[in-house]
Amino acid sequence: MRVYTSKQLRNVAVLSHGGAGKTSLVEAMLFDAGHTSRLGKTDEGNTVTDYLPEEIKRKVTVSTTLAPVEWKDNKINLLDSPGYADFIGEVKSATRACDSLIMVVDGVGGIEVMTEVHWEAADEKKLPRFVFINKLDRENANFAKVLDALRERFGAGVVPLTLPIGAEDKFSGVVHILQNKAYNFPGGKMTEIPVPDAMIPEIERYREAITEAAAEGDDDLMLKYLEGEQLTDEEINQGLHAGVKEARVIPVYCGSATKNIGIQPLLDAVVDLLPSPVDVYGDGICQGPLTAIVFKTLADPFVGKLSYLRVIKGALKADSTIHNITKGKDERYGGLLVPRGKTQDNVAEAQAGDIVAIAKFADASIGDTLGEKGKSEPQPGVEFPEPTFSVAVNAKSRNDEDKMAGAIHKMVDEDPTLRFIKNPETKESVLTGMGETHLDIVIERLKSKFGVEVTTKTPRVPYRETIRGNGDNEYKHKKQSGGHGQYGHVKLRFYPLTEGEFEFTETIFGGSVPKNYHPAVEKGVREVMAEGVLAGYPMTQIKVELYDGSYHDVDSSEMSFKIAASQCFKKGVEKCKPVLMEPVQYVEVHVPEQYMGDIISDLNGKRGRILGMEPHGKWQIVKAQAPLSEMYRYAIDLKSITQGRGYFTMNFDHYEDVPGAVAQGIIADYQKSREEKD
Repeated sequence: MRVYTSKQLRNVAVLSHGGAGKTSLVEAMLFDAGHTSRLGKTDEGNTVTDYLPEEIKRKVTVSTTLAPVEWKDNKINLLDSPGYADFIGEVKSATRACDSLIMVVDGVGGIEVMTEVHWEAADEKKLPRFVFINKLDRENANFAKVLDALRERFGAGVVPLTLPIGAEDKFSGVVHILQNKAYNFPGGKMTEIPVPDAMIPEIERYREAITEAAAEGDDDLMLKYLEGEQLTDEEINQGLHAGVKEARVIPVYCGSATKNIGIQPLLDAVVDLLPSPVDVYGDGICQGPLTAIVFKTLADPFVGKLSYLRVIKGALKADSTIHNITKGKDERYGGLLVPRGKTQDNVAEAQAGDIVAIAKFADASIGDTLGEKGKSEPQPGVEFPEPTFSVAVNAKSRNDEDKMAGAIHKMVDEDPTLRFIKNPETKESVLTGMGETHLDIVIERLKSKFGVEVTTKTPRVPYRETIRGNGDNEYKHKKQSGGHGQYGHVKLRFYPLTEGEFEFTETIFGGSVPKNYHPAVEKGVREVMAEGVLAGYPMTQIKVELYDGSYHDVDSSEMSFKIAASQCFKKGVEKCKPVLMEPVQYVEVHVPEQYMGDIISDLNGKRGRILGMEPHGKWQIVKAQAPLSEMYRYAIDLKSITQGRGYFTMNFDHYEDVPGAVAQGIIADYQKSREEKD
């Protein structure tokens, strides 16, 4: 591929709610630019950007894919990103690398959940964007209805630049409002036709709206417009360009991606109206020092690990050395790759603003800044949401046990919204992601990519046990079996501990238990505390006092006192009001205000305590505490309650007593499992 200057580049993330047709739109753009010889279809699993096995199987995008389109002496780096909330991390990667967006909206379904989520995120970053109303050839498609909803929801800056000719199965072309020209697309080829007479009043009405939107950001143009003077086409384009760059004006285009109608005017507009990296960051980016950021990594079956880079400043040349500013290491690399789906082209150089990939970087991770040592400034990384949905995973066979952890760690390197830990308390391997579908696909990849089969279940809750009353007990361990026997005798007192997990003291007088056996007594207590008396969970917040006992000159030993202490503790704490404790999480739920009542009701039903509410823009933050046992599936519940709009964070806060009825159920399950083992 040829080298493009920064002014010739457009970096555009293509976003939508799932099923709106953004992958089909990217496919049509690639076809119209001559990069493919046929229009692939998601239903047939043959599109350029949905090429992973799980994408073909499920017919949905799960990974952001780069698809460069060369159009009118410019290069448009399209980033086809997932439309489902479980893969929002991929969207975060794409929006870190892009300068603008195309929001694809279903001409039948209109504004959907992820449309709003992506729009709000774009507003926060002030990202320029287009809207493409797709699927206008479908039954019940209604351009006017969807456009009105967009303008009502997102403001009068949303203005159409193309209008559909015909509707549903009669949809055949578009009118370009500013050009005052009409086009149809027989066989996908754009052909000019006369403007339909019936559409002239509508065209004039929307041309007025476009003119007003274009004039709004420029005092001279607005004054001229208000005085009733006609703005020239050049002035309108000038105003539109500025308005789009500032995200004040959101142009709307329309068409059908699968029928290849209305795509070429959209491509023209990307080049004409969306900003280049120079428009966004100024001419200074073209000079050094070289600075780039890794925004995505992917394990490619043919070339190994691919690191996707957005060049921030300077120029990146093939076959060179670059310094990893984040990790403080030099990285030697070979060629620069330009991926287009699963295929790659080579390029000699990538100018500021361009996106390329490098194979087999040893240490580079997502979010790392690369550049010149001592010259390049660290760049902000990619802000990923915290994963909140967990499952415990177990290898199906012993052969898979060793491979499982290594395979999952490789996947974690690719996906920062994935976590994998070995829980030291429950002894379980726990995988945490963004939702059920996210983890389902991870499990599928383990099998298809690494040959590792696993089973999953809800993770065990790391309960604890403690005591709420004081008590004491004694135990004498005495055994004679020829030769030296065993003798250890201890008297222990037990107290609840308000601070700390464990405390051991001794108040022995007269040497009834010699000092050299005191550590054995403490060790015996500590070891037996690992398995509590109620349900086998670790015991904590207990003070133990050794106050008396006896020993034998010949038969006493450290082991004897260790056994005596453990048995004394087990029997003794049963008299001290033992209780089961559960981990309680601090939870912050971010939701649109209309869901507040349902959220609070649901948390109350999960034994949660509402701590307060706090407005945050258009959102409300509900702060609460809730038991971990009730929150393992909250990611699914919240998605259902808010139709995917809400999200939450959760962290461990403290332990507290499990309510009696709940505790009885946990203890009964424990007793049953012990009986089954016996």
